[in-house]
Order: sequence, then C-alpha cells, then structure tokens
Amino acid sequence: MTSFFGSVFWLLVTLGVLVTFHEFGHYWVARRCGVKVLRFSVGFGRAIWKRVGRDGTEYQIAAIPLGGYVKMLDAREGEVDPALRAQEFTGKSVWKRIAIVAAGPGFNLIFTIVAFWAMFMLGKPDVAPVVTATPNSMAAVAGVQPGDRILAVDGEPVSTWSDSMAAVANALLGRQPLPLTVRDADGAQRQLVLPLNQLPAGQDVGHYLDTLGLKLAPPPAIAATVMAGQPAALAGMQGGDRIVSVNGKAATDFLAFGELVQKEAATSPTLALVVNRNGQPLKMDVTTRFESLQGQPARWVMGVGSPVTELATLHYGPLRALGASLETTWRNTTQTFSMLGKMLTGEASTKNLSGVIGIAEVANASASMGLPWFLQFLALVSLSLAILNLLPIPVLDGGHLLYYLVELVKGSPVSEQVMIVGQYIGLALLFTLMGLAFYNDIHRMLLS
Repeated sequence: MTSFFGSVFWLLVTLGVLVTFHEFGHYWVARRCGVKVLRFSVGFGRAIWKRVGRDGTEYQIAAIPLGGYVKMLDAREGEVDPALRAQEFTGKSVWKRIAIVAAGPGFNLIFTIVAFWAMFMLGKPDVAPVVTATPNSMAAVAGVQPGDRILAVDGEPVSTWSDSMAAVANALLGRQPLPLTVRDADGAQRQLVLPLNQLPAGQDVGHYLDTLGLKLAPPPAIAATVMAGQPAALAGMQGGDRIVSVNGKAATDFLAFGELVQKEAATSPTLALVVNRNGQPLKMDVTTRFESLQGQPARWVMGVGSPVTELATLHYGPLRALGASLETTWRNTTQTFSMLGKMLTGEASTKNLSGVIGIAEVANASASMGLPWFLQFLALVSLSLAILNLLPIPVLDGGHLLYYLVELVKGSPVSEQVMIVGQYIGLALLFTLMGLAFYNDIHRMLLS
C-alpha cells in the first residue's frame, strides 16, 4: 500500500471509529433519557446501506465517511406528532439535554482511556532515551553528551524515547528553560538546563526541534559480532572490541565507523584500526572487501555487526495499565489545554495546528509501527475530539452546553435569534480554524 493510499485508508478508519463512537454516546444517552432517535448515520450524504430497527430508528452508512450524526425528534425541525411529544428533545429537562450533548465528548474520553489501557496491556515497543546532540546545537551547548540517558524532563521521570520527546515538544511551546536529568555512559548523573527561552517566537515545534538538536544516539563503535572468515576476524578482532579509530581518525560511534570504512577503503582497502579490548589498546590491519551482501549494493565490508539498540517496552498488567492510562489521559488533557491557552495568548504559534492531511500522515505512520502505536494515536485524536467539542463555540457540543448553562441561570431557553447568530459565528470560527490547519498542512508539505 503506497503512502498516499495508506494515509487515506487509515484516516477513514480513524474518523470512522472515533466519530461513530462519539455519535453513539449521544445516541445511547438520548435513548436512556427517553428521546426518540430518528436516524443514526455513519458518514454524510446519500445512504449506501440502511435498515430500520425494531425501535423505529433508521441506521445507515452514508457515502461520505468523514463523520456522522444522530437525528433526534426535535420540535425545532418541524411538527411533532402529539403521541410522540413526550419523546421530543426540547421538551426534556435541561439536565437531560446537557447529559445528551455531553455524552459525545464523554464517550470520546472513555475511548481514550480504554485505548491507552489496551496499549499498555499489549506493550508499546520503544527505544531507551539514550541521546546525543548535533554539534553546536542548543542541546550540545547545554551540555548533552553522546550516550547520555535522559532520566527526567522537568522533574518528571521518563523511560522511553517517545515519552522524552513528547515532554520536550510540549515544553517547546512555552519556550521556557527546561531542566533535564541525564546519566552518562559511566553512570554519573547530572542536571542540565535547555535554554528554550532563547528560541525565536512564531515557529512550529518542528523548527524548534531542529534548533534544539537533540536526537537518538547511534550505537557505540563496538564490534558486537565478528563474522568468522571475514576480514575483521582474520585480522584478530573479537566480539566486544571497542573500535577507537580508523586510519588515525576517531570512530565516535558505529555510524561514524561505517562512514570512515567506506571513505578510507575507497583510497586503500587495507585499514589501520585501533581497538580497545579489556581496557588495553590493540592495533590491527584489516583488508576490507568490496562486495554485495544479501542483495544490497556493493560496498566495503569487514564483517562486523553493530550493537542492538536498547529497547524500552512499556508493558503492564491490567491494574497497573489502568492507572497508567488514567495518568496518561490526564497529562495529555492538561497539556492540550495548556497549548490552547498559549496559542490564544500568542505564546505558542498557530503553526502547530494540524489538519486532516497531517492527521492522515500520522495515522498511516502509526499503523505501520504496529497496533500499540495505532492505539496510542487513536487515543490522542479521540481526546482532541473530546476537548475540541467541549469548546464553547456554537455548532459544537460545547456551544450547546453553553446555551443550556445560560438557560439554567435565566430560567428560560436562549432565544432562537441568538442561537441563529451564534450558529453563524460558530461556523465562521470553525471554518477559520479548519482553514488555518489545512494551510499549515500544505505549507509543511511544500517545505518538505
């Protein structure tokens, strides 16, 4: 499946699952509050499949799979049969109407907790936060050294690379100095401060991350395996040897070692290596071979395998997974509201907003990484949908809840004229937000 079609497919899966669950929340609570549901639709537009249930509700799947809706018996949309007036939406108490409207975001929140719980139960494959810094970058100037392991970000313990970068990315929005606790390869622990306050305002997190220069450290220059009969083994290299230099040039990590081999062997196939074995330096001459291995393009080889990247899988039992799910949901909720607040006050750039294109790309990428990663993605999008729908913008659930709160205070419903004006304002705000997010997606695509 190509990247484009994969993105489209997983976007439809994401929207289909999350929007359907959101609308099911409205449907389920409406039924229990005695409101008659006329139609439950997955998607918009012309129905491609439908049936009428025993309860009289029409269930359908529509042609445009970018949402869904629940149509209830509502006096504002036409005459209501007197025999069904007791099942009409506006005739219910304001508290029942609040419960029905809040159920959509509420079900998205429930989905988030369940998805995170399932992710922790399955175990999310990740790597340890062993890092390095791009030379002369902000992280390098702050003191990050190759092989440092991140232990905590702003005082919060982290154990995986993705959690570390999620915490750093959230801090980048506020551009405040960020404390890091790290441990070097020798076990010494130290405190660093990333001076994020020196970053220029008005850029997205991607640009800030490039400036920061914090990245996963390549494997160390250690011969984890030495293949029998290959040049390195014939020269006397053993598994566990730390490679110090090639032709007098330092091998800082395994990636740099590989690049040195290709560069130096192109001049002369015989390379002068210095290795460290049990604390003692050893010199050896290795005559490389130019050949193709396993169908790959031909290159200079000596038969040395790199160390395996250290994995850090988060895998919990049912009870601990539930606690981790609730904690993760709360942390992401507070971070999302914090980000919205920073955008409103200008502390964070609106360039960080992503639209449907960005969501589709991340959906495809997370699905390709396995079910636990896709569950995490679904949980985060579901949480975003819950928060977005609770914003007090007319046409969203939060706008309706605002009307009902006003009704509780003044003792009567908001006038139809006010609701119409609010609807136009809400649509304008919503389309502005969607347009900005879409523009950001296109801009990022053009830059890449």
